[in-house]
Amino acid sequence: MTPTCEVRRLGRVPYAEAWALQKRLAAQRAAGQIPDTLLLLEHPPTYTLGRSGHAANLLLSEAELAARGIALHWVDRGGDITFHGPGQLVGYPLLALGAVVDTAGRLPQADYIGFVRQLEETLIRAVARFGLVTGQVKGLTGVWVQPDVASRCVHCPPAARRAPAKLAAIGVKVDARGISQHGFALNVDPDMAYWDGIIACGLRDHAPISLADLLDPAPSLPAVADAVVSLFGEVFARRMVERPPE
Repeated sequence: MTPTCEVRRLGRVPYAEAWALQKRLAAQRAAGQIPDTLLLLEHPPTYTLGRSGHAANLLLSEAELAARGIALHWVDRGGDITFHGPGQLVGYPLLALGAVVDTAGRLPQADYIGFVRQLEETLIRAVARFGLVTGQVKGLTGVWVQPDVASRCVHCPPAARRAPAKLAAIGVKVDARGISQHGFALNVDPDMAYWDGIIACGLRDHAPISLADLLDPAPSLPAVADAVVSLFGEVFARRMVERPPE
């Protein structure tokens, strides 16, 4: 029997509120009280730094963050600094990935890496439905647009035409109970100026890019979310069930 994954579409949610919700749902998933769950949402403008984060990659002062209305959080996912904001599809899968291998809560390395690769594959297949070819880059996490494709974007920074540009960031955590948290952020049509305030993921030579930079017209956020749900079920072999709005 195909396992169920419940989809919760939450709209725009402050980052701290969504993080707290993830923790509650992860505990419920570990206790067998809920099925695997995929949260889909947007955040107000927010920078987050993961476990590998470096404060030097944040280029704005506290006063500048406050003036621009940007929240800042240090979090327990993998990776460095990234941006979340309106026009970006954020997905947090809370999946029971299996037994951990030690008291530090680590999955077997192949399983952890495989989970990240599956998230990438989900997004690659989803954006392909809108006619955009993307892919993976060896040694880097995320979903990438090659320079020949990014050259369609006349206003993108020169770096996008010299090296792969990042369409989606991925940073995850697997807790001591084997439940995944955090997830992906796919740039649909956000204000790309927010990336000027950070060295995204600590990668100076890789520009961010969005679907709106490359597709005219850009697909709507609900349409992209629908594609992601469909392909998530396909890649992870889950029966996707929508939870009615509360």
